Amino acid sequence: MKIQFHGAAQRVTGSKHLLITEKGTKILLDCGLFQGLNTQDMNQQFGFEPAEIDYVILSHAHIDHTGLLPRLVAKGFQGPIFCTSATKDLATLLLGDSARIQENDLARINKRREKRGETLLENLYTEDDVAQTIAQMQAVNFREEISICEEVSAFFTDTGHILGSAAISLTVKEGEKSIHVFFSGDIGRPHDKILKSPEPFPQADYIICESTYGSRLHEPEADVKSSLLKIVKRVCVEQKGKLIIPAFSIDRTQELVYALDQLEAEGHLPKIKVYVDSPLSVSATMVMKNHPECFNPEILAYLEKGDGDAFGFPNLHYISSVEESKKLNDSPEPCIIISASGMAEAGRIKHHIANHINDVRCCILLVGYTSPDSLGGQLKSGAKQVHIFGENHDVRAEVLVMDSFSAHADYQEIISYLSCQNKEEVKTIFLVHGELDTQEIFKEKLEKEGYQHIEIPQMHQEIELN
Repeated sequence: MKIQFHGAAQRVTGSKHLLITEKGTKILLDCGLFQGLNTQDMNQQFGFEPAEIDYVILSHAHIDHTGLLPRLVAKGFQGPIFCTSATKDLATLLLGDSARIQENDLARINKRREKRGETLLENLYTEDDVAQTIAQMQAVNFREEISICEEVSAFFTDTGHILGSAAISLTVKEGEKSIHVFFSGDIGRPHDKILKSPEPFPQADYIICESTYGSRLHEPEADVKSSLLKIVKRVCVEQKGKLIIPAFSIDRTQELVYALDQLEAEGHLPKIKVYVDSPLSVSATMVMKNHPECFNPEILAYLEKGDGDAFGFPNLHYISSVEESKKLNDSPEPCIIISASGMAEAGRIKHHIANHINDVRCCILLVGYTSPDSLGGQLKSGAKQVHIFGENHDVRAEVLVMDSFSAHADYQEIISYLSCQNKEEVKTIFLVHGELDTQEIFKEKLEKEGYQHIEIPQMHQEIELN
């Protein structure tokens, strides 16, 4: 059996890992979009022939794990796509939104390429391709072994990263022996405010493990609510500015709203308006409400007490229309604006940042992972000037970071997650979904823990699994 790494290899986005069995069956684990600056060309080609893929198995719905699925389908993939029920529901929203973004962005990108004499890019996919992709999805349950084909079975375990996120344990039969391959997807954090904690997984021979925060530790969880409240009071009450929060539409937006809901229920939140300005976030919140089976016991108890609905309180306003969104930029009223995307690379959040980045009273609060080349990554690194919508903007607004809202486990949490394994039986750990410098640090930490063979695959590298 072979494995090929066609994405998220020494970088964070574009998750695509191709298993090729001894009989030639091709199983693709995730089919993600490369995100960030200068990734348009990377998303045009897969590194393999889409029509030759037999099956796709998804870890979760984030675009960097699902965003090229419609292109895979458009280029000839006709097989089933296995994922959890919540992942299917979220992917329906996210892929539809992605198709619209692709189509809207393409004209602008090609106009610039034409001026430079470069080859024009073709549209990645359409909303019709998305509809066909969703039709090929088959929902599976957590902790229920399913037969993918005669030689391969799969077992999904909850990773607590986003709603419906799963790690995938594969058993591949080769003659009289079985090879156990585990793909972590993205690993969530223990004691998430909304979701269940990541759960143990069956013993594996080979582990494909994410490493996004493989060199970092998050701040203590106990400080999150009080830290958020201090920022709100200082920016919105004392400075009379706006608190702009780029947040992914799935889970991070809802976790922020839940924290603010709790502060409001406790009587601590100042009487200021909170806006969730993203049609996708509004729809995602409705999907989340439909999947309480993914919730942890604490939020279920909170809901049963009747203190709030967790995602709604009197001063919270969900915005869908463009007109209402534009009014927020013109309004002088102090407020909190939560808007997608989390890396500030697309969507309405870019407009909010562009309109407030020069105001010293305002604050941009980064609450999750941002790739270094994204707008959010540039702000996080302390850039004094950024480029938005073709114009340079001086960064005068305060930029703060609260990584405790991150959906990714830090290195100690990943090590704890892997502790369910007998190290001596793990033949190799492949580190994916991380920047190379981070992966090299994490590799050393895993070696100190006693793991013997750790590899950092290169893009399109093929490795034999025995």
